[in-house]
Order: sequence, then structure tokens, then C-alpha cells
Amino acid sequence: MSDYRGVSIDDRRSAPTQPGYRMSRRAGSAPPPPPEDVPPRGRRGGGSGGGKMRMLAWISIAMTTIMVAGSLTAYVVYRDAFGNINKKGFKEDIVGPRPAETGALNVLLVGSDTRAGKGNAKYGQKMAREADAGGKRTDTIILLHISPNRDKARLISFPRDSMVQIPSCKNESTKQVMPPRRDMINSAYSSGGVACTIATLESLTGIRIDHFAEVDFSGFKSIVDSLGGIEICLKSGVNDRNSHLVLPAGKSLLDGEKALGFVRLRHYGDGSDIQRIKRQQLFLSKVVAKAMSGDLLTNPAKLTDFITAAAKSVTMDPDLANDTEQLLEIAQSVKKMTTGGVAFTTVPWGPDPEDKNRVVWTQDANVLFNAIKSDVDVTLPTAKPTTGTTTTPKATIKPEQVQVQVLNGTTTLGKAKEVADQLSKEGFKVVGVGNYQTPDGKSQPTTQLRYAKKDATGADYAGVLSAAMDPKPAPTAGKVKAVNPQNYVPTTPQTTTPDKGTPTIQVIVGSDFKGVKVTKLPDSVNNNTIAANQAKSACA
Repeated sequence: MSDYRGVSIDDRRSAPTQPGYRMSRRAGSAPPPPPEDVPPRGRRGGGSGGGKMRMLAWISIAMTTIMVAGSLTAYVVYRDAFGNINKKGFKEDIVGPRPAETGALNVLLVGSDTRAGKGNAKYGQKMAREADAGGKRTDTIILLHISPNRDKARLISFPRDSMVQIPSCKNESTKQVMPPRRDMINSAYSSGGVACTIATLESLTGIRIDHFAEVDFSGFKSIVDSLGGIEICLKSGVNDRNSHLVLPAGKSLLDGEKALGFVRLRHYGDGSDIQRIKRQQLFLSKVVAKAMSGDLLTNPAKLTDFITAAAKSVTMDPDLANDTEQLLEIAQSVKKMTTGGVAFTTVPWGPDPEDKNRVVWTQDANVLFNAIKSDVDVTLPTAKPTTGTTTTPKATIKPEQVQVQVLNGTTTLGKAKEVADQLSKEGFKVVGVGNYQTPDGKSQPTTQLRYAKKDATGADYAGVLSAAMDPKPAPTAGKVKAVNPQNYVPTTPQTTTPDKGTPTIQVIVGSDFKGVKVTKLPDSVNNNTIAANQAKSACA
């Protein structure tokens, strides 16, 4: 992934999220100005039109999520309904290189608040001047990642006020190439559409985005109604005139109209944008949980209503919308996906030091992205022993039992320490770092794993290490001489000590090295993640 720019992060920006922090529209210059009837994001007040537009754009993403990861189980039966999906290409409009494809499925979900179209025009009538030109923007950018085994999914939300580096993109209307710039992430969508949004996320994360699904908000109420309403739980009652919502404390079943009021609710809790985003994720979790339940998937009438309502408000790329085989593959695999395997995560962020009304992604965002990039393995079923035979299973070797010396075989300074830190965070016992010099003085082209020839178990320990790396080098007997070897000082103290006699495995980092498979996410990610099965009893 060396051709792709990572997130530009200042260590000062990794401050913990402030509960009362609000993201305002007032600062910044490049993005389009807010509609006249929408108050700044940092304020608690506001008219009903603006909040409705923004919240509808966010929550309507639910129907796309389910169409991709739930209701597709009935694709063949409901083929006619899916024929209503609008189609739009994007690949031809992406400028520059793209990350490599993997076995995982990554889909960009965007909530468009375009005023174009009969059903959308009534939301924000003061924006008629934008409606004439298409006038779309998004407050909702979500990356849906489905594992190669199709048994787990993670939806990553990106705050619209994130200040990021936007790469060179084509203007969606004129097709002229725009120069790169630092701007709010949602300006990529307003100026360059889906193609520029995909190019921006790919350049920032290194994650290949395979498809997209774009949703407007005209069918929001019918979507919720087609599901029979969504039950929520409130810690305290609501009586908010701006959202026209009156609800008691405790559980309430919301139809489409009340759900609309709930997702745009501002005067509740501490009134912050962050708390409101968490309520929206909780609501979306409940939508996914209900849509993936047997009550919907086994009821032809309900499923038909849902798919029909959803399809009318969705635009997908032709490769996804027209690929019956891929849709059926997703459908069949999703049957084994439980709600516990669906997680909703907000990318780790903190206030932008240059503008308190904007946000930047913290260092932990890269850990999250690496976890997605390294989720490429397909787990095969374990072969059952032949009847009548007995086998003695090998003792499982854990990462903390594997001693590692990391040698930099590239011309990139500090590469050994970088890889050592990654391995240490995954539990491996890194004991030293150093360099490896090739005879011609150039970078070692391939990453190698080496163990001493005398170590009978060296290949077993090296195999555990190989499984955690991308690419996965085959273990080789025979160690090399390290140049300038040094003891490794871990960033996080290592609490375990390998057994005596444990072999030390050498990692010679080559130019093909992509990263270490991330299985342990930082607290900033876990604390901002909601599992769909947790939404069942949670109260907002």
C-alpha cells in the first residue's frame, strides 16, 4: 500500500473525544454554504426543515445496508422489485491509482440530500436554487465492510466535518480534473460525487472500495413503516416542538413519522452532535436487527413491501446491481451472519487544532483501517478425522509465546521499529530490531521468516508469525547475520515471557511487506462501537 497516502495525523490531535463537542458548519471555506433553513451544527436550536433533511439523509442509509446484507436473500423471488434500483457508474471517473482488491466486500454507503425529484423537493423548499442544479450534499458517509467469510460486518461512520486531504478528482458536472486540497470530507461528494468520495476514502485508508449504494430520503417513512415500525427505549421522556415528537420514558414503537422526529431530535440529553450520532447508530442497529430477523425474511408480504419501498430510493453501481451471482452469494452467506456479527463504529477523532468546529482522525484510525485491510483470510472448515483413527493434536502456540527479531531489509529508515511495534501490539514477544543488507545494497524484494536450523520447532513458531502477516512468507531454516542489532523497547509493556528454549524467529522485512493483521483494536474504537445485538435492550 505504499502508493497510497495515509491519514495525516498530528499527535496533538489524539485527544479523547469530548462528550459535549459539536461540529459546526460555520467555519471552513470550500464546502457549499448551509441551507437557509438549517442552523449551524454546533447549535442546539433550529427549524424543522434542516434537521429533517440531515437526519433523513443519515438514517435512510439503513435500507441500503439491509438491501446489501439482508433482504437480498429473496433476490430471485423479488427480481422485479430490484429492477427499480437506479444505476450509476463511478470507476471511469476515478483519477489516480487504487488499492488492490481483496476477498472482502467493501461498499460505500452515502446518504444524499439532493432536492432533485418529486419526493425530495418538499424537504427544504428554500433550496430551490440548488434543486435546479441537482444541489446534493451528504452528511452521511459509511463504509460497509463484509468479511471474506461473509459472516461478519462492520459499518464505519466518518464525521462529515472531518478535515482530510482530498486527492485530485473529476468535477461531477464538468468532468474537469480538480487539484488536490485539504477540505471537509463531505465536500468530495458535493463537488465530485461518489467517484471523488471513493477516491478520497481509498487514498486515506488504503482500503479498496468495490461498490457503492447512494440513498435519498424520500422513502424514509415508508421504509420504517414497511418494517412494522422500530421499537426504541428512552431514559427520559421527550416533548420537542422542533421535531414534533412527544414520547414517554421507556419503550415506544415508532412508525415512520415518529422515527423521522427521533432521528432528527436535537433537544435531548446534552444536546451534542456526538450524542445525537450515537442515538442514530442505535436506531440503525435496531433497524438492521429487525430486518435480519426471521419475521421479515420469512414473511413474503412484508419483505415485498420493504424491498419495493427501498429499491425506489437507492442508486447502485451497475457491477453490484446487475450481478445476480454476487448478490445471491451475499444472500446465501448472510444467512449465517448473526446480529452479534454486525458492528457500527465511528472513526476515532478529536478536535482539529486549527479549527475547533472541525475534527481530525486520531492515530487509532489507522489501526482500524489496518484491521479492515488485513481482514482477507477465508477460514476453511476443519477436516474431520477418518473413522477409527486417532490423532494427537499439537499444542496451540500463542503469539505471546513467539520470540521475534525484526530486521529491516528495505531502504526505508525506521521500518524495523515500525513492524516491531505492530507485532508487539498483537502480542508477539519482540526481543530485538536491526538491519539486513542485501549484497547489492538494494531493498530485499520479499519478506522472509527464518529460524535456526537446529530448532526442531522453529517452523511451528514461524508459522504462527506468518499467519499474522501480509503477505504470509513461508518459514525458512537458516538465520542471517543482523547488522547493527539492538534490543527492542516496546511501546506497551509486554507482560508475558516465552518458555525457556523457545526459538527466536527472524523477520526480514522486504519491499512487498504490507502489514500485520490487526486483531486487537484500541479502546477508542471499541468504546465507539455498537453491536447490533446490543441495541435490543439499550436505551437512548
